[in-house]
Amino acid sequence: MPKVGEEEAQAVLEVVRKGPLTNALGQGPKVLEFEKNYAEFAGVKHAVAVNNGTAALNAALLAVGVKQGDEVIIPSFTFVATAESVVFAGAKLVFADIDPETYTLSPEDVERVVTNKTKAILPVDLYGYSADIKPLREIAEKYGLALLEDSAQAHGATYQGKPVGYFADAACWSLYASKNMTTGEGGVITTNDDKLDETLRLIRNHGEKAKYTSVLMGNNYRMPEIEAAIGIVQLRKLPAFVAKRRQNTQQLTKILQQSKRLKLPTETDTNQHSWYLYTVKLVDGTEEERNLILKELKQKEIGAEAYYVNPVNTMEFYRNNYGSRKLPETEKAAKQVFSLPVHPNVTSEQIDYIGRTLLALL
Repeated sequence: MPKVGEEEAQAVLEVVRKGPLTNALGQGPKVLEFEKNYAEFAGVKHAVAVNNGTAALNAALLAVGVKQGDEVIIPSFTFVATAESVVFAGAKLVFADIDPETYTLSPEDVERVVTNKTKAILPVDLYGYSADIKPLREIAEKYGLALLEDSAQAHGATYQGKPVGYFADAACWSLYASKNMTTGEGGVITTNDDKLDETLRLIRNHGEKAKYTSVLMGNNYRMPEIEAAIGIVQLRKLPAFVAKRRQNTQQLTKILQQSKRLKLPTETDTNQHSWYLYTVKLVDGTEEERNLILKELKQKEIGAEAYYVNPVNTMEFYRNNYGSRKLPETEKAAKQVFSLPVHPNVTSEQIDYIGRTLLALL
């Protein structure tokens, strides 16, 4: 979890005492300052602050023109918000399989499911590691599609030396309390596209270009000033948070690489992880064995979790409405992977305990 302390508390008090608490067009002074800082962090021209990560996804889909009758390709191995945002935009979900090495959307499988109704591709930077955006960008350009990036878990990650989201038409970030940095709730959309930026700002605030003058269909996705004030402080702290996560990761990897039963997460010089989650795969393991290991770890007070054990396409609503295409790598990952804590509050002694305990169980 990110650390929230006295600096954030003072930033909130300043807003409470001096105001404003919000702005009719969602562009209060703290929001504008946060957006400027976040755009610089993401290496792009524009950042649009919103009230949560799901709103960011939905606004981005609407901004690129996704509508009823269109299809949007997403992974099934993700949090359900990725899918919800497409459904609320009125489009049809099309699920594609993942790369077994990175657990992110497989470009090869994406191209298999493109049709003349496809409007957008929406990969997820899962666990904090970037999807393989360059080949997805090539597919998008080949078929005239929008490329949006769900970067909700990837604050501090890079792809080919650039911040994640740089090569997409727009990237959508969550600022939920468990993320690498937080505003409590909150989200932000980053883009280099001037027109998209303008459209996103209209969608964020009821389609209003001026007060009581709506020029398109929008919603209330505004970020309050208090959240933006927290975000300004958290963004300054983010490099230290990610550095501590990386330090914990390196220590844990040194311990766990002694076991041949685990496939450990990796990164390259240019594709760097945000280490939102340290996720391992139980090689040739069964779901029952993975779950037993998790149970044992929790009994020893280690906060290990298996995320996305029910891929979205297997959930009742999505299975009934969008069919049940076979996704073998997704199904395998859902049964074999689990995540270990490496967040900034975990000490070196605790990392050693986590690693040694898991080795003993294996």
